[in-house]
Amino acid sequence: MSAETLFTTPLNALHRELGGKMVEFAGYEMPVQYPAGIMAEHLHTRDKAGLFDVSHMGQVKLSGENVAAALETLVPGEIQALKPGRQRYTLFTNEEGGILDDLMVTCFTDHLFLVVNAGCKAEDIAHMREHLPSGVTLEVMFERALLALQGPAAKDVMNRLGPKGAELTFMGGARVEIGGIWCTVTRSGYTGEDGFEISVDEDKAEALARLLLEQPEVMPIGLGARDSLRLEAGLCLYGHDIDTTTTPIEAGLNWAIGKRRREEGGFPGADIILDQLKTGTKRKRVGIRPEGRAPMREHTELTDASGKTIGEITSGGFGPSVGGPVAMGYVDTALASEGTEITAMVRGKALPARVASMPFTPHRYHRG
Repeated sequence: MSAETLFTTPLNALHRELGGKMVEFAGYEMPVQYPAGIMAEHLHTRDKAGLFDVSHMGQVKLSGENVAAALETLVPGEIQALKPGRQRYTLFTNEEGGILDDLMVTCFTDHLFLVVNAGCKAEDIAHMREHLPSGVTLEVMFERALLALQGPAAKDVMNRLGPKGAELTFMGGARVEIGGIWCTVTRSGYTGEDGFEISVDEDKAEALARLLLEQPEVMPIGLGARDSLRLEAGLCLYGHDIDTTTTPIEAGLNWAIGKRRREEGGFPGADIILDQLKTGTKRKRVGIRPEGRAPMREHTELTDASGKTIGEITSGGFGPSVGGPVAMGYVDTALASEGTEITAMVRGKALPARVASMPFTPHRYHRG
């Protein structure tokens, strides 16, 4: 896709003003980093607060009769159990038990608010339009921008500018006024840190971003640090760590399948997924710590002591907070125990690594 055909977010001009290095991502022109650099941006988010433009994500409003029950026909999460003001992570699955996408669902009094991945949003919307009943209305919220304020100081910024938002606990959501601008705010995050996702009308997005960036704790953060932060936090990136060839159980996302759903099924691929819950899987997603300083990247082959292929890395790089390389990937279940010694083939060389527990840095979500 050429630069002329890339989509842009409402903050494109601001990114350029701030010196953002723009790259293509999921069909959008997005900042991969700013002049401070990925390392500084990563560490600043862990220490204070970072502001991310995630307007490329898909925002969808579902409303109508029995909307929660309708959505449950497509996902394994307990959506009907969600109370207004609460959010849940869940997955679109296919009939083979593979993952079509992962998404966030927030319940409001008269609708469900969904955020889906940028690279999957067209397919997700088509999937919902095809399979949801006629009584459910699907509204694609193209007129909204989405910002993420992440880091231990995010709560201080929110308390100053939008105190109602600071009252939320992890996986909560509400309509919040921030600096005179009405927004939909949820409290979760893709960094492992406490933080907020802020949905706002596109014509107010730049004013809101500037207000947030005026706060002494806040620095703009690009896609590079977003990726290293989520990797340290052990969080999956769709299209890399999870996709249609991986099931939720292989990916270690058992917790995303509600108790009632385990008993009742009723979602695509339920027979396969629920059988795997009981009997296990041949492979598992695990954390990996290389023994040396060389990062081990996506698609790096993993072998056992005899040289037999046992899996591959799906995400890998340098962890600035960890001070060394970190990775995750899939290995044979028999070799998935923490501390198991494995080998990674990096540019034709066999380099030592070991299976490690995740997250690599502790989660610091505000659970109340």
